[in-house]
Amino acid sequence: MSVEHQTLSPRRFGRWDVAVQRSVTRIHTFFYRLTGGAIGGRMVGSRVLLLTTMGRKSGKSRTLPLFYLADGDRFVLVASNGGTARHPLWWLNLLAHPQARVQVGRRKFSMKAEQANLEERGRLWPLLTVMYPGYADYQKRAPREIPVVILSPSERSSK
Repeated sequence: MSVEHQTLSPRRFGRWDVAVQRSVTRIHTFFYRLTGGAIGGRMVGSRVLLLTTMGRKSGKSRTLPLFYLADGDRFVLVASNGGTARHPLWWLNLLAHPQARVQVGRRKFSMKAEQANLEERGRLWPLLTVMYPGYADYQKRAPREIPVVILSPSERSSK
């Protein structure tokens, strides 16, 4: 889940929500980077990472904070988009360009994204809904199966 969807629901804020969400995301990202995750590294009891993808249309770097679940040396994300009908843009970007950068605290990693297969999703989904119960509600109202995204190490990662 994108952290901004947790605090600002498009259903409550109307047309200006996109600008507000972008501002909140920029501020969150700024303080996360500045403090190595000391500010913005946890929200609603869940851990937060910074995901940087390449825009599928623009080719520009896009960074946003997301809740994550650690699974060994992998990071697991949920492409919920707050339970809306559309996939989040970060997931569409990863489908087009699966290479990504992740920052967890002060550590940075090169990762490759893929969608969890049915068996992995079956194992991970209950853990994800314990981590953030809102995911179960999002899946109930979403007219699509919400993808579980696995980020696995690629290349060398830096500290």
